[in-house]
Amino acid sequence: MPTHSGDPSRTTPAPAAEPVSQPASAPVSQPASAPVSQPATAPVSQPAAVPVSEPAPAPAPASSADAPSPEGAAAPQCLAAPLARIGFDRDGLHREDVAPSGDDVRYVVSSGASISVADGPDGVRLALEATDPRPDPSHPLVYLGRLGEHRVVAADVPEPSAELDDPGRDLRELRRVAAQLSHEEAGIALTAVGMGAWHRAHRHCPQCGGALAPESAGWVLRCREDATPHFPRTDPAVIMAVRDADDRLLLARNASFRGRFHSVLAGFVEPGETLEGAVAREVREEVGIDVEQVEYAGSQPWPFPRSLMLAFRARAARGSGALALQEEEIAEAAWWTREDLVPALAAGRIALPGPESIARALIEDWYGGALPDAR
Repeated sequence: MPTHSGDPSRTTPAPAAEPVSQPASAPVSQPASAPVSQPATAPVSQPAAVPVSEPAPAPAPASSADAPSPEGAAAPQCLAAPLARIGFDRDGLHREDVAPSGDDVRYVVSSGASISVADGPDGVRLALEATDPRPDPSHPLVYLGRLGEHRVVAADVPEPSAELDDPGRDLRELRRVAAQLSHEEAGIALTAVGMGAWHRAHRHCPQCGGALAPESAGWVLRCREDATPHFPRTDPAVIMAVRDADDRLLLARNASFRGRFHSVLAGFVEPGETLEGAVAREVREEVGIDVEQVEYAGSQPWPFPRSLMLAFRARAARGSGALALQEEEIAEAAWWTREDLVPALAAGRIALPGPESIARALIEDWYGGALPDAR
């Protein structure tokens, strides 16, 4: 399923135009699967992501001679995906049974896929609040970790209303502002939105139907009936930039996408499948060609509601033949040269995923530099 901004919606390509709520694959939509409980393992703090290399500053059209060879090829560079370098101190070893309280606690407010932010002299920042913002104290809190001198707690609140909510709270779609936040604040915001989605969706035990109660500062939900623990869920999705022997890039438009929005293909990883196998299967299903030289390019969280986008570069196998689009999934797909793509963008004949998307990072990785947005 082509994806939009790096978010495959579990059935078709989700190219990045209007970011949709799931990872992208040759446009796909998220499978409805019942939450499964994960083995109970002690949560560990995760290290901050390592900075990745930036894409080449200028476009450099390539030919088939530039294709990497199986032997002696240089190590591939990771993408400079906008949300790949996020990181903060999750303080995972100090999660307690209840969220922390005290003068050093600050609350980050989310509502669905939106996060509370504020405009400052240095750009968009998270709006951290000193008092518990929940309208109902029974709503769960999640201890996210440390930001500077503060311990940060996430509070997901119902959709705001103009009559009841603080008019000073500025809730914006996270996918629109995540790339503008600092790496630490983006990590906190993505975690807050993802955990909020998990708590909203998982209120009853998938084994017996009993009510779930939060533990470990919101990171575990335990069944009140059978005592089974349940853990946050992440759905892995592959997203791939497929090139042909002439180094043209495959872009597609999902049948559910409106307008001119095109993106690279993407799709969810199925049980019993390797990441590389998922890349090959999705491309074959969506456009009818085989791929080879599948190489990992990077990853990016996409908590809309709970995806992890795993990016790959791949080559269409020689002799693959013409594209054969999957009915009712892919509205159109074509191979693009660098020389054709730029004028099409300038003329508004095509639109690409936004800058917050790993899909855009894959496209610009192929192009060799930054691309203009469509008019």
